[in-house]
Amino acid sequence: MSVVRFWRNQVNRYNLEGTHCNSCDEYFYPPRSMCPTCRREGKLESHRFEGKGEVVTYTIIHSAAEGFENQSPYPLAIVKLDEGASLTSPIVADPEEMYIGMRVKPVFRKLGESGDKGMIYYGTKFAPDKND
Repeated sequence: MSVVRFWRNQVNRYNLEGTHCNSCDEYFYPPRSMCPTCRREGKLESHRFEGKGEVVTYTIIHSAAEGFENQSPYPLAIVKLDEGASLTSPIVADPEEMYIGMRVKPVFRKLGESGDKGMIYYGTKFAPDKND
């Protein structure tokens, strides 16, 4: 499988695809094959999240990992989506403007590069939602 095809098959990365348990009404991201609450009794279905949510907590990364040095400092937050699932994501915002409770929306951005040829891969980050 080519690198490009591999990344295109990462549906949840590009579309915020998760799962919803019809038994207990919980939402999960990334997708799960079994509900941790209902176990085998849970009936999971695919769910595409709208992506809007709020910052629950955050930190400012000053010493970035290899390959991300030119992006620091940058905010990294736990975002609770309106549907209920929580996830960790970089926030495309000035670190000085970050605050807990900030409303955010999904944006499609470059996540990084890999391989000898510098294959660029993309995915979802979050940005302040000025309309909310």
